[in-house]
Amino acid sequence: GGLGQLGRLGPERGVYYDLYVVLDIFSRFVVGWTIAAREDAEIAKNLLEHAMGIHGVPEAIHADRGTSMTSKPVAQLLVDLGVARSHSRPHVSNDNPYSEAAFKTLKYAPVFPERFGSLADAGAFAEQFFAYYNHEHRHCGIGLHTPASVHFGTAGQVRAQRQATLDAAYAARPERFGHRRPQAPKLPEAAWINQPSQEALIQTA
Repeated sequence: GGLGQLGRLGPERGVYYDLYVVLDIFSRFVVGWTIAAREDAEIAKNLLEHAMGIHGVPEAIHADRGTSMTSKPVAQLLVDLGVARSHSRPHVSNDNPYSEAAFKTLKYAPVFPERFGSLADAGAFAEQFFAYYNHEHRHCGIGLHTPASVHFGTAGQVRAQRQATLDAAYAARPERFGHRRPQAPKLPEAAWINQPSQEALIQTA
């Protein structure tokens, strides 16, 4: 899993809202999110507890270095649950490319406002966005499936249906494909942050 934050302008100068997001990096499914008017360790801890209560406890969590993410309440929760944790390097924005990609999709959405009128407005926007992101957005990194399809295990069946359609099209008109059988995009087998080297894997095997 991954945990990150995104600051966004509030209704007036100097007012910011914090978006906390918990993301399953394999499926890209947002398993939890919340928006608050401040960065707070208890908010992060409660969000993680809630997300893990619904979706299960992951082996590891990678988070940014925000004070709430490196706080004692969050650290103790992960220790109690036996969850390994890692953090992004200082001043490195792409240590978690999965959450960065999700935040970019959010920030560059045509409907993303210059400012939010209130915390409630920001929450309503996020609710709509994450429903779209999880259930409609087709991600090239997961074979053009939706995060929900990968997360809940229906992507294999969807891929088989896509392949059957491609096979039928090829059988009917192979010349349209240069006489090469088309293949539906494959699903990833693993997702890594800070993937260990082959040498390290061999030594620990």
